[in-house]
Amino acid sequence: MSDRQKTRARPTRRHAFAPSYGAILEEGVRRRSVLKGFLAAMGAVALSPALGTAHAEAAGSSLTFPELKRVRDTADHWPEGYERQILARWGDALFADSPEFDIATLDGKAAERQFGYNNDFTQFLPLPWGEKSSDHGLMVVSHEYAAPFLMFPGLTDENYREKLTDNQIRAIMAALGVSIFEVKKTDGKWAIVKDGKYNRRIHMSTEIGISGPAAGDDRLKTKADPTGTVVFGTISNCNGGITPWGTMLSGEEGAMDVFAGDYKKLPNQELVERQGWDEDENDIYSVSRIEPRFKFEEEPNEWMRFDWVVEIDPFDPTAKPVKRTSLGRMTHEGAQCCVAPDGRVVVFMGDDDDFEYIYRFVTRDPWNPNDRAANKDLLDHGTLDVAKFESDGTVTWIPLIAGEGPLTAEAGFKSQADVVLAPRAAADLVGATPMDGPEGFIPHLGTGKLYVAMTENEDRLPKVEGGDEKEMVNIANPRGPNPHGHLLELAAPGGPEKPDYAAESFKWDVFILCGDPAKAEDQAMFHPATTSAGWFTDPDNLAVDPAGRLWVTTDGPPPEGIADSVYVMDTEGPGRALPKLFYIAPVGSEACSPTFTADGSSVFLSVQHPGELRMADNEDATSMEDAGTNWPDFKPGMPARPALVVLSRTDNGVVGS
Repeated sequence: MSDRQKTRARPTRRHAFAPSYGAILEEGVRRRSVLKGFLAAMGAVALSPALGTAHAEAAGSSLTFPELKRVRDTADHWPEGYERQILARWGDALFADSPEFDIATLDGKAAERQFGYNNDFTQFLPLPWGEKSSDHGLMVVSHEYAAPFLMFPGLTDENYREKLTDNQIRAIMAALGVSIFEVKKTDGKWAIVKDGKYNRRIHMSTEIGISGPAAGDDRLKTKADPTGTVVFGTISNCNGGITPWGTMLSGEEGAMDVFAGDYKKLPNQELVERQGWDEDENDIYSVSRIEPRFKFEEEPNEWMRFDWVVEIDPFDPTAKPVKRTSLGRMTHEGAQCCVAPDGRVVVFMGDDDDFEYIYRFVTRDPWNPNDRAANKDLLDHGTLDVAKFESDGTVTWIPLIAGEGPLTAEAGFKSQADVVLAPRAAADLVGATPMDGPEGFIPHLGTGKLYVAMTENEDRLPKVEGGDEKEMVNIANPRGPNPHGHLLELAAPGGPEKPDYAAESFKWDVFILCGDPAKAEDQAMFHPATTSAGWFTDPDNLAVDPAGRLWVTTDGPPPEGIADSVYVMDTEGPGRALPKLFYIAPVGSEACSPTFTADGSSVFLSVQHPGELRMADNEDATSMEDAGTNWPDFKPGMPARPALVVLSRTDNGVVGS
């Protein structure tokens, strides 16, 4: 999730770090295996915060690329020996008949044929499906949100809602959603295949089905859809995942920002508030001006039809996307899939808001690897669970089933539709562990472990007598406040050979506590050989490359003098939790969702909101004209365009190695 989208969070309350922090660690955090063997592995290596790459290698890291030095620049940076290529920018043609990008004439019709804005989730899928091609594939990319004052001349952050034209609003609606397009590498250069048969755009006007327990519920019915089974559009497409049968799961996150009007006239005001409604951050694209369904008073149920997980088949351009309500309605960061030993599919999800929860969905039936079509509705049947972390190092997955435990009819859960429409309230009742903004989730298929990023939570309170238990520090979120975030490691039973991702309980550990190791008040915990460039804050998206290394992207704003970046580290062995700085995004932007070719020779990254310097060094900037950037192809009076980049080693070796 972009830092701009985080404005819907409650006002920040700053507190001193809890005096009980050490006691919290003693309860269980110091069990974490990241510390085990560190000193022995280091040998004679000096534990200095200024250690360089040679020291990191001596400490046992498998990463040999020359680590970057920290810079804060309006351009991006990557390691020596690598080449960076811009593969697609906002407005680039995805089809043979796509119009050229022209900001002066851009409208919805043109934008529907072009690469979208603020790309987030990124996935390379080899072509043909099931093969391991590393020079030909599909790119599946989500487009999270728009910044109209950075897109169109003459608009500012203060006045754009009133000054947007109808054509510009239509262009924004078409620039969000998902881009699917074929790419090919020829003579060492990647390019879009504009006549690719799978090329497709999904946006805020695309017809999408609704399935699962909430489909057909009265609360999802509208004047345009009296069945409650069809919705037009997908909004706030943040991160996602890929199912074992090759479909995309796109997490809708923060759709409430698009709606307008007086929610207090609705019958379910508490649910609106719990979903993240913010009086100051509503109707952010002025869509309700041309689409009355986005006004609460005009269509009181439309808002219930967003903030779901959308399943999209990138290999069938004719297939209608479907919102799978079994997976619950929340601010979905993503949806990462694993397969249990019995063939059932498990989807892991983070609800990306302060004090919200970590969930998983376990399908009722196993998937069919021999018949792709047989998995079409697999995600409509199964169990939604929420995580509870214990101090003994276990995490229990608690089923959220209407009629079971505290989820009674008297408590408001008469049916499973009630559960999936209000999973946060259900999680409250069963005693799940409130987390610090859970975002990226990634399985490490080589070890059977999973990693999950807690980006930050400055509203987390110290442990004090008589305080709000939900908002105080807990074993899995031990710092109050937590401005820097942390990474957790979950281990499914069965080990790397046969991990049971559907098991009732896992083991868990703190993998990294983010922050500056040189500052005692940060309470940071990294490998002792971490350099002054290698530590980070605000972890967001996670990925595991073909060699088994963990990649972490950050989403600040980071500490002074630092830009959002990409870090790489081992998860096992003596180099465990020893990050190295690989890529630096333009200041004010963020790099998202590393994805790799099968042979590891190329890594693709999305770069969101370049030029958004109002968040960084030029806080007085309010418009495209005074944002300022050295991002490629930037020209005065033109927007800095979000882009998809690809990095490869000049010697054609494996990235990171």
